[in-house]
Amino acid sequence: MHFLEPVDATPEEAEVDLKAFGYVMNATRFWGYRPEVAEAVIGTSRQITRGMPLRLRGIMVTACAAAFGNSYCALSWGNRLSEWSDPATVVSVLRGDDAELTDDERAVAAWVRKITKKPNSTTEADVAKLRAAGFTDAQIFDITAFVALRMAFSVVNDALGLQPDAQLRATTPREILGAVDFGRPIAG
Repeated sequence: MHFLEPVDATPEEAEVDLKAFGYVMNATRFWGYRPEVAEAVIGTSRQITRGMPLRLRGIMVTACAAAFGNSYCALSWGNRLSEWSDPATVVSVLRGDDAELTDDERAVAAWVRKITKKPNSTTEADVAKLRAAGFTDAQIFDITAFVALRMAFSVVNDALGLQPDAQLRATTPREILGAVDFGRPIAG
């Protein structure tokens, strides 16, 4: 599951995962070393994205995960995004062609990939594209801060060997599984 010694989820954490997913996620157990840190990152992320459509949030996480090479978030959030759209949309985001996205979603996905791969390469013209797609400066700030938090979360997970849940093998649409050819393998 990961390079560190296993940690059990608290009963409260396990109950949340069981209700949401039907099993306790590897990430929940892994973050058992510092659940308050996980909650701070996730809670801040929720606060930042409050009011954003779930589909857009799914696009942001999926695009970030693919650009960063994080298979766990790509699979987990790809599944969520497929519930708010369809597997073809998820595959288009994972592959970076964005064929299934609206113009404003394409602008966000492109921004997310750019700041994930090389944040110091952004230009005023990149921000202008987001404005032209209808995003306010406050929303652009929120999108950027959200992606930064997702990357911080992914760095910890990836650096310490966290693998995607074995259950994702059975619950993820075949097309999405095929598009996630990066990152850590699904747990055995």
